[in-house]
Amino acid sequence: MFRALALTCLLCPAAALACGAPVCLVDPESLTLPRVITFDDLRSGAGPGHLFDDIIPLPGATFGERFAGQELRPEGTHDAVTGEAAAPLTMLPGAAGENLSVVHFGGNSVLNGYGVAGYPRRDGQGEGAIAVLFDEDQSALAFDLRGGEAGEALVTFHARNGALIGAVPVSPTGEFAVGFLRTGGIGDIAGFVLTNRDPQGMAIDTLRFGKPPDLS
Repeated sequence: MFRALALTCLLCPAAALACGAPVCLVDPESLTLPRVITFDDLRSGAGPGHLFDDIIPLPGATFGERFAGQELRPEGTHDAVTGEAAAPLTMLPGAAGENLSVVHFGGNSVLNGYGVAGYPRRDGQGEGAIAVLFDEDQSALAFDLRGGEAGEALVTFHARNGALIGAVPVSPTGEFAVGFLRTGGIGDIAGFVLTNRDPQGMAIDTLRFGKPPDLS
């Protein structure tokens, strides 16, 4: 018991121990996350990018717009996701032209959500919700924010039974990586939804997750 507690303390950055929320925003460099998903092997394009109207399954996680049971409503040109997710947590794509695109940007490919204006309109690009469903439950994760212009974003975390674990705001947004850690190192994050209110919209890249190998 004491060994497990000591290990948990070593794996939990001090910021997470002090934040008092179910999921804490932490320095991504403080996390040991062995699995990485990029979008460089997917078909991509410049400008509006290559449109994906269906969910995107990749090794370790599936990408879409929201989870079954949740509702999508516009807030201006941005997506807002409301309501409880159904059990078991199930990925849904957006409507035609309002799901995801992969954009070749800054030398690599990023995942972009399309809002209600729809593909390929510029005022829809980056303003849609992005949802991620993991194959296995996680206790920590990180990803790169791309294209942020000092707006705000919200990440909601969900358990496999659809329950909301917690919501973490990110403000101001920008071009940087963000890390998230479940308080106490609990491994029950099955998925998350990212929405934003950034004036230029947002994309993500380089999702990192997974548990360190057990060396005992």
